[in-house]
Formats: sequence, structure tokens, C-alpha cells
Amino acid sequence: MDWTLRPAGREDADRLALIGAATFLETFVGILEGDAIVAHCAREHGVDAYRALLATERSAAWIAEAKAGGAPLGYALVTAPKLAQAEPGDLELKRIYSFSRTHGTGLGAALMGRATGHAEAVGARRLLLGVFAGNMRALAFYRRHGFAKIGERRFRVGSQECEDVVLARPLFGEGR
Repeated sequence: MDWTLRPAGREDADRLALIGAATFLETFVGILEGDAIVAHCAREHGVDAYRALLATERSAAWIAEAKAGGAPLGYALVTAPKLAQAEPGDLELKRIYSFSRTHGTGLGAALMGRATGHAEAVGARRLLLGVFAGNMRALAFYRRHGFAKIGERRFRVGSQECEDVVLARPLFGEGR
């Protein structure tokens, strides 16, 4: 599958919301309760939620689209960190999502390259992220891209308590 990348702005909030909700469902069906997934996506992956994230200080996003027809396929979104492990000078890779049919095409690596390149360009010390502890594919991807575990966080989706692993990638040669 051929794709292109471009910067995303507030005018792309509907596309990001669609990708976010669909890939969240694709990832967590069978793991989380259906009603909890729907409620979570309505709250966290609505168009207004993306407009708000894109309007925050230090945010940047990139969207991947199919070369044939322009359908949205994935995105990366960097924001000021809201993780407890954050330190001054950090940025958070808030989301990096793509449809499973794009896995193995280099799209994830390209999105990660945009996110880390941006973080380095603005002088961030580290790039942080949180990932579901049971998502072995994502954890392996992040390890390949220089991330290491620095902590954990717990959160609820519906009645289910979940655990994320918090990872960090040093930038500018610190620890790399």
C-alpha cells in the first residue's frame, strides 16, 4: 500500500478522530468491553478532542493518507506531556496510530521519524509515551526506536482497570 505523509492541523481533526476511534476499536476489541470502547472513543477520539489537542502549546501532528484516493491511514501527534514521569524539556508522543493493514509498510517508522525529528528540532530532552502493557507488538516497535521503560500508569476504561507502560527516548545523544 502506497501512502504519503503531510503535516496535520485543526482542519484535519475529523480525519484524526476517525483514525483514532477505528484503530482503538481494532486494537482493543476482545480486550475491553464494547460499551467502554464506544464511550472512550466518544470522549477521547471525538473531533472536538482532536481540535483541542491540536490547539495546545507545543503540539504537532502528521497524517498518512493513501496515495490512491487520499483515505486516511494513520497519524502521529506530539503534545506537551501530561505523564507523571515528565520532566522539564520533555514532549509526549500522545498518539501514533495506523491501521493494521499498513503494518510492515514502513508507515510506523516514517511517523516516528516525523515525531522524533520534531521533538529534536524544538529542543526536547526526551520523547515520552504511554502504551497498553499488553500490546506486545507496539512495545517491540517502541524498543526498536530507542524507547525504554521509565514507569507505569493505571487508568480505567469503563469498569476495567488498565495498565500502561510509560516509555522514554532520550534525544540529542543523552543516553543514546
